[in-house]
Amino acid sequence: MADKQFRKEWLEKNVSVHETACIDAPCKIGAGTKIWHFSHIMAECEIGEHCNIGQNVVISPQVRIGNNVKVQNNVSLYTGVICEDDVFLGPSAVFTNVLNPRSHISRKNEYRVTTVRKGATIGANSTVVCGHDIGTYAFVGAGSVVTRNVPPYAMIVGNPGKLHGWVCACGCKLHFTGPKTHCAECGKKYTKDGDIVSEE
Repeated sequence: MADKQFRKEWLEKNVSVHETACIDAPCKIGAGTKIWHFSHIMAECEIGEHCNIGQNVVISPQVRIGNNVKVQNNVSLYTGVICEDDVFLGPSAVFTNVLNPRSHISRKNEYRVTTVRKGATIGANSTVVCGHDIGTYAFVGAGSVVTRNVPPYAMIVGNPGKLHGWVCACGCKLHFTGPKTHCAECGKKYTKDGDIVSEE
């Protein structure tokens, strides 16, 4: 559902919105973005260019989504969540925004910011506890629970999520036998200093 002005703007920017999706004004939707069945895009959120928003997705006010982000079915992005460019959010991934929610106590002034950095992946059915930073190109395995900051290129698995190695920007696992390695798939080179991995 949307007014005529919205629909004219979408046509000009090649934005595709399914007729069952609910779009509240004002919000920003970038060129080439697709929004699928039964999703709710709330006022004052921002979605970048060439994003794919799956079925039954909720994007709350003040949420910021970069370019080329893929949000799979049944994901809810609550106020306080920021996703940078090229992020992948798997089906039914969960984000919280309050550490100690109670039905009878309003904590809207206590929302914690969660930032998912460029190129990171949050696997299907994972939970990200609010107030944490998911590093650049980090990979959170399916069903994991994130309870602390995740370093760039880290692979996090389990409940609670623990470090299980490192991944390339292309998603393949990196194998360090010393301070340097390269990706067997794409050839990118990396250095490791303690728990800090960076691309050369």
